[in-house]
Amino acid sequence: MATIIPFKGLRPAKDKVHLVASRSVDGYDKSELREKLLGNPYTFLHVINPDFLDGQRTKPGSPARLNKIKNKYLDFITDKIIVEDNAPCYYIYQQQKEGNIYTGIIGCSSIDDYTNRVIKIHEQTLTEREQKLMEYLEVCDFNAEPVLFSYPNDNTIDKITEEQIQLEPTFDFTTTDKVHHKLWVINDNNTVKQIQEQFEKIPAIYIADGHHRSASSTLLGKSRREKNKNYTGKEAYNFYLGVFFPETQLKIYDFNRAVKDLNGLNTKSFIKKLEEKFTVTLKGETEYIPSNIHNFSMYIENKWYSLDAKKEIIDAKNPVGNLDASILTEHVLSPILNIHDLKTDKRIGFVSGIKGMKELKKQVDNWGFAAAFGLYPVKMEQLKHIADTNNSMPPKTTWVEPKMRSGLVIYSLKDL
Repeated sequence: MATIIPFKGLRPAKDKVHLVASRSVDGYDKSELREKLLGNPYTFLHVINPDFLDGQRTKPGSPARLNKIKNKYLDFITDKIIVEDNAPCYYIYQQQKEGNIYTGIIGCSSIDDYTNRVIKIHEQTLTEREQKLMEYLEVCDFNAEPVLFSYPNDNTIDKITEEQIQLEPTFDFTTTDKVHHKLWVINDNNTVKQIQEQFEKIPAIYIADGHHRSASSTLLGKSRREKNKNYTGKEAYNFYLGVFFPETQLKIYDFNRAVKDLNGLNTKSFIKKLEEKFTVTLKGETEYIPSNIHNFSMYIENKWYSLDAKKEIIDAKNPVGNLDASILTEHVLSPILNIHDLKTDKRIGFVSGIKGMKELKKQVDNWGFAAAFGLYPVKMEQLKHIADTNNSMPPKTTWVEPKMRSGLVIYSLKDL
């Protein structure tokens, strides 16, 4: 059963929340990042990029850099840019973006749930990255961006959430990317207890985004337990920050592919090879969106095509092999285009479905790619089935919304 606890969050001062909370640093290009850092002294990006203002460059991941991050974080606390809550709370977070509304609960998950597979994963992690993130956490001592979890809808939790969001939110602001954010603080003892007890009835929760953050937090907790043989299991390092959405509140978008070249083939010969495994239909210049599972769109030489996988290449009993991302790799990218390792091959690019098919066209028309492929989005049932059967998805198979802000609610890994 899931252990999801309330905690004393560190939150931006109410008058500064719209200035503090930021997108993940990976969500900014260099010029945009510089503009944010120059124009906003309160953005949490200054914590993540502590070299910017003093001009003293440090190596990413080095002890010097990590200590500067920690010190800047402590400066934000000292200056009351971020303030700790007085008692353990849950936080309801709601995001409105492009007509979609996502509502979930921020709390902390247990490293034991991760170890015991109450927390289900659908993606394998890289040991080197796990270690680097653990070293980051060891020095910096905070989680600023929650892992994104989903859980089966629960009527009791849904009812509590619905009642709470009728009240005035603690935070209510819109960011420059036109995303509307709301946050409600739940500090009533009875409500907090009810939420915690209800989560304990849920047999499993699923990581939607944040596998490396989960793995590294678990490594940190185990490391600190080894150093503290008298640990109780209640220390802060036994938990890590998460936002928990009922599965109907998440939206899974497609994650599409673009390839730099056709491995020496011309378009005609490439399509002829595709026809061995797919029914290829010319759609012309009109944008084509995949209509169902195992149907792909392809844009090449100013034309759109529909690709329907033939029955003989579909293995419905294989939860991973049945994924469209696997079918495309196994029958197109690898055998025809000689692209085998999606993590390292520089001939392939990935495009989130949130940008639409028009971005695939742009990749080919403007950015030097030879062809682009649109995939049908993975369903939540597929994600859960892969996690439940201890399987892993190929890289870049899902793009899950919403994306959370860093620094909106922070969890301290040090008992304060």
